[in-house]
Amino acid sequence: MAEIRRAGKADILKLAHGVFDAYRVFYKQTSDPVGAEKFLEERMEMEQSVIFVAEIDGEIVGFTQIYPLYSSVRMKRLLQLNDLFVGVEYRGRGISKALIEAAKSLCREWDSCGLILETDKINV
Repeated sequence: MAEIRRAGKADILKLAHGVFDAYRVFYKQTSDPVGAEKFLEERMEMEQSVIFVAEIDGEIVGFTQIYPLYSSVRMKRLLQLNDLFVGVEYRGRGISKALIEAAKSLCREWDSCGLILETDKINV
């Protein structure tokens, strides 16, 4: 079973050169692990997102990235689950569900008013 945990700066290199880059390629973007490192590092340093990773035997096999938004009507934080990806060889093991549960837990921890998911229309 995969260990689900919040990513830290020490995870950026493995994440950027692994599943994060694979995620971008899946969505028809050019592979750019160095650019991915910079992007992830900026999000963490500026506290603009929270990333959870799924790890098996020291390998990051999946991740989700959550961005905070705000609801003026509710006057609370609203979380957007923008990125969710599990490596092809690790699918069907409940890892994506565990990553979504981590996002839901963060939503409760931060007393957010909701969690929204954004995905491509073709994503089943």
